[in-house]
Amino acid sequence: MGVLNVTPDSFSDGGRYTGVDAAVQHGVCLFQEGAHVIDVGGESTRPGAERVDAQTEISRVVPVIERLFAQGVPVSIDTTRAAVAEAALKAGAVVINDVSGGLADPDMASVAAAAGCPWILMHWRGHSRDMQRLAVYDDVVREVRDELRARADEAVAAGVDPGMIVLDPGLGFAKLPEHNWALSANLGSLVGLGFPVLFAASRKTYLGRLLAGPDGTPRPVDEREAATLATSVLAVAAGAWGVRVHEVRATADALAVWRATGSPRLGTENR
Repeated sequence: MGVLNVTPDSFSDGGRYTGVDAAVQHGVCLFQEGAHVIDVGGESTRPGAERVDAQTEISRVVPVIERLFAQGVPVSIDTTRAAVAEAALKAGAVVINDVSGGLADPDMASVAAAAGCPWILMHWRGHSRDMQRLAVYDDVVREVRDELRARADEAVAAGVDPGMIVLDPGLGFAKLPEHNWALSANLGSLVGLGFPVLFAASRKTYLGRLLAGPDGTPRPVDEREAATLATSVLAVAAGAWGVRVHEVRATADALAVWRATGSPRLGTENR
């Protein structure tokens, strides 16, 4: 999954693709480099981000989705709002990527059920402005697993085809670095729920902190690609269905090498 943020304030690429032409060109490039789907988002979900209204979000994403669809590029819509998801699906999107796991908008389940499209349910405890104070766990792997299972159960009860549900542990969302590492090390526990799992670590802050310089300054966002590649390969080896990344070609290359070795997925000892 290639990331395409048409926002002015996303943590990594905010402001780079706010123009429709630039956004479409980048989305097509990501697709040509090997992305299976382009994830278009019109609202930043970085920690501390302020919300925009639904109409602003729609005005950002729909023109881009329409043009990508016209060029044969599969698109997912990265949104927590049912109205935005519905507009995006009408424009040609084929996947809903909901970082709230359906909690932010009670109408999202009916939109996903009616569309019959894949619905990615991310682990979430609150909007960006408040989420970091909610990063409190006794056992992060167990709690995230249980909360994701509950989200999936509620989606099915609302009429969503269980075969269309994808789960995402929500790295960096109401998570401290140690929580992200624990979830990464135990990804098999989430895979064991029986749903496809999306892994989205690309360029995130906890990678920058791991690679901090001698003075403690985190590695800059645009210098976290090697770490992102490592997380992607390890996630696929642990059974992830997909990885969401900013740099598609390098990730596709790394995964091609991994597949060429015939390496098995990590065993159940890591689950």
